[in-house]
Amino acid sequence: MSKTASLKIVTDSAADLLPDEIDALGITIVPLYIQFPDGEVSAEDISPDTFYDRLQAMWPEIPTTAMPSPGMFAEIYREVAQAGKEILSIHISSGLSGTIEAARLGAEQAGVDVTLVDTRTLSGGERFQVLAAALAAKAGWSKEAILKRLERIRAATEVIYTLETLEYLARGGRIGRVQALLGSLLKIKPVIKVDKADGKYSTVGQGRTLRRTLRMIVDHLAQLYEPETPLWLSVMHGQFGEQAENLAQLLRERLQVAKLEVLRISPVLGVHTGPGIVGVTALPMALMEGLG
Repeated sequence: MSKTASLKIVTDSAADLLPDEIDALGITIVPLYIQFPDGEVSAEDISPDTFYDRLQAMWPEIPTTAMPSPGMFAEIYREVAQAGKEILSIHISSGLSGTIEAARLGAEQAGVDVTLVDTRTLSGGERFQVLAAALAAKAGWSKEAILKRLERIRAATEVIYTLETLEYLARGGRIGRVQALLGSLLKIKPVIKVDKADGKYSTVGQGRTLRRTLRMIVDHLAQLYEPETPLWLSVMHGQFGEQAENLAQLLRERLQVAKLEVLRISPVLGVHTGPGIVGVTALPMALMEGLG
């Protein structure tokens, strides 16, 4: 395998990377922003609990989000290029955000050769792709080999979640193909996944209780993966720790767990879901092995 000794991984706030992962792997984060009435805050500069407290205090109004500008991408890309490194820039689904288009424009402004990757997902799904790329780059994999592995990870990853309420998605205009659940069904708990084909939200099912929808999530994953396939499972939540632990327990009971973690989603994603979000990102562990 030919080596790329100086490949820099760039991503955005929606990847939900842990601070230790960012530091250890030298990943550059281009921040997404939350726009409150009294000013703009970087998603990197506000804790989940502080954010959700502010979010609930201003209800029924909600803040908006903003992607990085092409100029911000251009500045970062120039700095990386001047350091003599190739750039692999991996971003939130183009079906949910214009971030990757801003990155493309930024690369043009900078006059820098940047390889862009549309993860067609977000949160834990985006994180898996960024981690894989960063680990492989650190180990000296070629860019081409990394891109091939990312294709396999993208195809095998499932991001699925449920919401306590659809109100935040509806108010933020992000309901997409989930709109059939609006109106009188706002009290129904949906099960939503990120569609691999276009990276947009689509519904898997719905229930009247969170207990029911958590079981639907586990049923869905049990049907998707072979029973003996060891999985890396990242349970993600907003401000819903008890339900996250409930989901983690159900996953342990039904699936072949190689690694399971309970993490918080970025506040910039929580704008569109509210605090009552809980879900899981699943990936066969074999696709994350042998990278470093």
